[in-house]
Amino acid sequence: MELFCEKLGRKMAAEQAECSHGSEYCKFRTACMIHFLAKQKGEKETGVRLRFDKGNGLLPAIAQDHASGEVLMMAFINEEAWRKSLETGKAHYWSRSRGKLWLKGETSGHIQVIKEIRVDCDEDTVVFLVEQLGGAACHEGFKSCFFRRVVGGGLEEIGVRVFDPREVYKK
Repeated sequence: MELFCEKLGRKMAAEQAECSHGSEYCKFRTACMIHFLAKQKGEKETGVRLRFDKGNGLLPAIAQDHASGEVLMMAFINEEAWRKSLETGKAHYWSRSRGKLWLKGETSGHIQVIKEIRVDCDEDTVVFLVEQLGGAACHEGFKSCFFRRVVGGGLEEIGVRVFDPREVYKK
């Protein structure tokens, strides 16, 4: 996995990534994924501790498009998914139905590259602001999992299908 610094226009392996520009640049921006995901020289790892105890080991994670603000999906993370997301810069979740960790887009190729992470005041919910590669977050082929709205007593489809799930998942 390579990380990219937008300011310096450099790539480097995540395992060896070190932020080499002034911390004042990184302090208030998310443009430097190296600073966000890797240690600065002499700096300890992030001290962010989420309250997984509140959700029996699982916390809600909302994926939101970093450019438009559109909510793409909601899933759950456990501590392993949280660590993998921080380590790789790609959204990882815990699949309750499969009982395992999953990288979003591992089958479809529609990876979510994390641009910023926000943590709520209770430290028991996160928002991943992401760049959605491939144009779709929903396994049914829509950009957003929230492609329907309630109208009267039913649901009305308002999203546009980006891909055919039968073709992508070969099921």
